[in-house]
Amino acid sequence: MRKYSLYIVAAMLSAGVMMWGTPFVSYAEQEGSTVMVEAMETDTAASDDVDLSTDEGTAASSPVLEAPVDEDTDEENGPDLAIQAAAQARAQAEAEAKAAADAAQAAVRTRQGLVDYAMQFLGGPYRSGGNDPHTGADCSGFVKYIMQNGAGITMNRSSVTQATQGRAISASQMQPGDLIFYGNGSHINHVAMYIGNGQIIHASTYKTGIKISNWDYRSPVKIISVLG
Repeated sequence: MRKYSLYIVAAMLSAGVMMWGTPFVSYAEQEGSTVMVEAMETDTAASDDVDLSTDEGTAASSPVLEAPVDEDTDEENGPDLAIQAAAQARAQAEAEAKAAADAAQAAVRTRQGLVDYAMQFLGGPYRSGGNDPHTGADCSGFVKYIMQNGAGITMNRSSVTQATQGRAISASQMQPGDLIFYGNGSHINHVAMYIGNGQIIHASTYKTGIKISNWDYRSPVKIISVLG
């Protein structure tokens, strides 16, 4: 009887398969399968969320850097070395020319200032061995005083030794402030300062005192520049 019953159950199961196309699954099995599917979907969604957030974070924090394109242009790289060297040489020459012009102007101002300083003593007394044009000076004493107080240049006391100072120049090179020496033959016995326009200022004699004369009123023995 028991064996017969088993045959009946098996027949019924076979019929169920044929009718429904799928085997019967218990409710517990279905519920378990649903839970597993939901869990798998949840895991997949979580994984997708993580991947997406990671991708977005990477994209935000690590932007793609584009390498700059090297372009051979004058704006970026400038002219070639030859042009740069020429420009630098031109700029240096212009700077040197400007410096030389400024120095020349400064020298002119210095020389004219020295002449102006000497001219204030015009008409002052002559005194042999004198060193101060306020109270009286001879030719070399007058030159020594003017150079020291007008230009800060120390000169020797006598005209003979003053002629050994500075730089010898020609008459065509004379500028205001240069010194002209006179003498008998080659022997120096007098000194004067050139003031421009073919004239000198000097302490001449007791009679005339400090006066202006033409630079060639006597034949010069030597002309020097102590102002550079």
